[in-house]
Amino acid sequence: MQNQIARRQFLRSSTALIALPFLESLGFRRFASAASAVAPPKRLIFLGFGWGITTETWFPDIKHPGADYTLPEGLQPLARHKADFSIVQGLWNKYSDQGHAGSTYWLTGANRFAEPGQNSHNSISADQVAAAQLGMNTRFASIQLNGGEPNAESSGHGPGLSMAWNISGKPVAGENGPVAAYHRLFSKDTTPIEQQKAMLAQKRSVLDTVLENARDLQRGIGREDAAKLEEYFQGIRDIETRLSKDEKWIGVQQPNAPIPEPQQGLAGKEEIKIMYDILLAAIQTDSTRVLTYRQPVSTLLTSIGIKVAPHDMSHYHSTLGEKLDASKQRDLVQSELLAGLIDKLKAAKESDGSRLFDHVALAYGSNLRTEHNLDNCPTLLTGGGAGIKLGHNIVAAKDTPLSNAWLTLLHGIGVKAERHGDSTGVLKELIA
Repeated sequence: MQNQIARRQFLRSSTALIALPFLESLGFRRFASAASAVAPPKRLIFLGFGWGITTETWFPDIKHPGADYTLPEGLQPLARHKADFSIVQGLWNKYSDQGHAGSTYWLTGANRFAEPGQNSHNSISADQVAAAQLGMNTRFASIQLNGGEPNAESSGHGPGLSMAWNISGKPVAGENGPVAAYHRLFSKDTTPIEQQKAMLAQKRSVLDTVLENARDLQRGIGREDAAKLEEYFQGIRDIETRLSKDEKWIGVQQPNAPIPEPQQGLAGKEEIKIMYDILLAAIQTDSTRVLTYRQPVSTLLTSIGIKVAPHDMSHYHSTLGEKLDASKQRDLVQSELLAGLIDKLKAAKESDGSRLFDHVALAYGSNLRTEHNLDNCPTLLTGGGAGIKLGHNIVAAKDTPLSNAWLTLLHGIGVKAERHGDSTGVLKELIA
């Protein structure tokens, strides 16, 4: 690979140096053949938004399941992709009974009352289950993207630092806004390698000392304190994992960004558009294979000229009129943005010539349907990466856990998991 880079041709001017693609006529035929022999990896993406959708105009008619269904008004911008996504109706998180909990339990399916004395217990999210396997060979096991709004709860997302939760049910921090996400993925670390190694060694030394002291403390403590200490140990194990990955990637420069740095201050519609580009760039450079994006709603409404507050908008049944119009307009813009992302996934090519779209499993939706209703979570699934049935209106049996859909996606991308959250099995209606 180093020889290939050294022999790569460049276009030069007095002010710029631009790399040419790997051209066969310049001696890259063997490299191209080798690359095409490697099967493209699977990727998993979750796009979540708060405050739900407009029930009457977003869901297809449940009386017409299958491929022969009429695309509803709220999904019309996705018409050109109708054969390449499925709507799944009837899914819910039965233990998520708080209308303001937002996306807190969307990917976990956790019972928040599972731990005695706690009223906000959570468990691992589906993306982190996938990251434990798919993230072994990438710089970042997973990337969590957040909308840049100052208060995530104003966009209906509830508590948490992103939509991701670790094995202990603790929040995983995300990158807030496009600029932070861009620099996390593509900014070069100019620190000398020896200094990087010394810094990591110092962190390990501190970690070892903390761990030794914690183990000494473990002797003779009560049951509740033992549980707290085990949670503490899990946090240390997470830090050890991150340090090990950092050590593995010392000296390996981050990839050149395939997109320019985003402007400061992007919000709402423009922010979502550029975040989708960053998401795509992260996958194309194989920086990660697992992503979540906690999308903004409050700033989206403002950016498209809607003055109705997002929480009020979700209560459109109470007054209809302006609130209902705002809800419908929000659905259309979100569908338009998603259609643009699917366009780009289909246009992007893998090393073997196949479409990036064919190796991605993408879930788009919300834990909330409308108002404070948590049944029938809006769920749109697309991409060919999980081998699921596309182009269908799928109506699941009553009381089917949303986690059944996540378990199906995990199995489809090759992640071994017996169950997830409150799952009762895979969603057989979804398997192609």
